[in-house]
Amino acid sequence: MKIEKNKVVAVTYDLTVDGKIVDRATEEAPLDYIQGMHMLIPAFEAALEGLQEGEGFAFTLQPEEGYGSYDDKKLIHLPPSAFTIQGEVRKDLMQVGRILPMVGADGSVVNATVTEVKEDGVLMDFNHPMAGKVLSFSGKVVSVREATEKELAEGLHGEFLPPEEHHCCHGKGHCHHHHDHGEGECCGHGEGHCHEHGDGECCGHGHCHHEEE
Repeated sequence: MKIEKNKVVAVTYDLTVDGKIVDRATEEAPLDYIQGMHMLIPAFEAALEGLQEGEGFAFTLQPEEGYGSYDDKKLIHLPPSAFTIQGEVRKDLMQVGRILPMVGADGSVVNATVTEVKEDGVLMDFNHPMAGKVLSFSGKVVSVREATEKELAEGLHGEFLPPEEHHCCHGKGHCHHHHDHGEGECCGHGEGHCHEHGDGECCGHGHCHHEEE
């Protein structure tokens, strides 16, 4: 069976960026998705279109085919008050390199990385971690099957269910190439405060939600 629209696909892959393997899906834990449901980067799905079970693949995506160019305008300064939980400024969240999911005033969500900490606030990078990167994939098609009506209506992993029935951060760890969201990849920027949210669900308005470690 060939990979085409509305087929459930499972693949293994290695993702190489700047000469290093930065992500991998194995046969024990493959990436699975429904082709043509816009849950992955369009160019990723296009490269797999027409392949059959057992076929190998290798392709490279330029930044404009993946997550676009790096945008300096997405470096945002936030005041320390943006990291307040229950009246306390959480300095432990303000660590260079830490990724925090944040929700903006418009309700959009995206992960942001702490890039610099100063006395007057924190510089957050809202670019996707793979922005400006050339993505090289190699792997194999593990399986291809017809999607059920339930899967087409709800998503393979419940992606299309209402928020109260499905957490926006659901993924399986393979989030670098998801078009809309993946594990921990739920946020946007804007003013607000951090709130503890034990299950890591990204929802609400104008707040930073994080998952305790």
